[in-house]
Amino acid sequence: MLLIHGRLLAHNLGNRTASGRQYCLAGNDIGRVVSAQFSKSRRPFCKIAQIGASMMQWDDLRIFLAVARDGSISGAAKRMNVQHSTVSRRIRVLETQLGTRLIERKKSGYELTAAGEELKMAAGKMEMEVLEVEGALGGQENRIAGELRVSAINNMASSVLMPIFASFNESYPDIELHVQVSNKYVSLAERHADIAIRLTNTPLDTLVGTRLTNVASAVYGERNYLKALRAGGAKPRWLGVECCAFHQSWTNEACPDHRHSFFVDDTLLTLAAMKHGLGLAYLPCFMGDGDDRLERFRAPDPIHDLGLWLLYHPDLRRTKRVRVFREHMIAQIGDQSALFEGRRPRHGDDTLLDREALG
Repeated sequence: MLLIHGRLLAHNLGNRTASGRQYCLAGNDIGRVVSAQFSKSRRPFCKIAQIGASMMQWDDLRIFLAVARDGSISGAAKRMNVQHSTVSRRIRVLETQLGTRLIERKKSGYELTAAGEELKMAAGKMEMEVLEVEGALGGQENRIAGELRVSAINNMASSVLMPIFASFNESYPDIELHVQVSNKYVSLAERHADIAIRLTNTPLDTLVGTRLTNVASAVYGERNYLKALRAGGAKPRWLGVECCAFHQSWTNEACPDHRHSFFVDDTLLTLAAMKHGLGLAYLPCFMGDGDDRLERFRAPDPIHDLGLWLLYHPDLRRTKRVRVFREHMIAQIGDQSALFEGRRPRHGDDTLLDREALG
């Protein structure tokens, strides 16, 4: 038995954490955490607090948390890397053991019952304790292994970050690196991912983070389109962008009449549209400068710089998988800072139109 941070744990008895090590919260400990949550309620379903801890497996609670956070059986199955039927069966087992419904199926998806909401709170606290223990033990191990889920922006994950991810995977083959693409907010508190790589100048105060570099943006267009634009003096045609608030606001400033005949909702689509000569648009310099068919129409303006942040939950700060990934990203991004900061324009890209011509 191990006593860590005042929490009694039985080592190597059953349930695995994300790192691959086996932990099982001691019987009384599960009962204590769950009872502490449910005893606050005098509603009929408070009998959940009386369930024997030996009947409640941490793996089942982890699956329940995945369903509660994702709102669907299929999403939870994908998150946990198990079969749809496994998730359904584990939820039914939990409901049978607790003698109450935890989730209800609605037209919009699955919703938690009142008992389910209470169990989500209790299981969430248990998850925090397991992560704290894992962090404490993680620093004692020489071998670094386990699962690491990284959420990154689509245009970065599929291009400039992929070689960095590949070199990390080669350096740490025992870490299962799961790269998840999302341009939307990802809840690290609810473990949608372990690490999020995001472009922002205002990261959440509740997260631990490292600013890896600045990402500059410039206005780009297809080379032949820009050549004709410069020769004829016609008014620039701007793409309508709906990919993010940053690009939308910058485009609205540059094109105040909001006249667009072509709209895109992702920077990869913006890149593809510009290569077909459909107009001008803002792109991060690591994308625009990396494509030979594009050319800068306007130089980067520091007012448009965004921080590239590596963010994670405070409970993971001592987890070795997170620490080595952070160190790897800092080193690799540092070596390519000129690309991200827009200091690698191709020859000829500095011959730009006057800003009054932007219309």
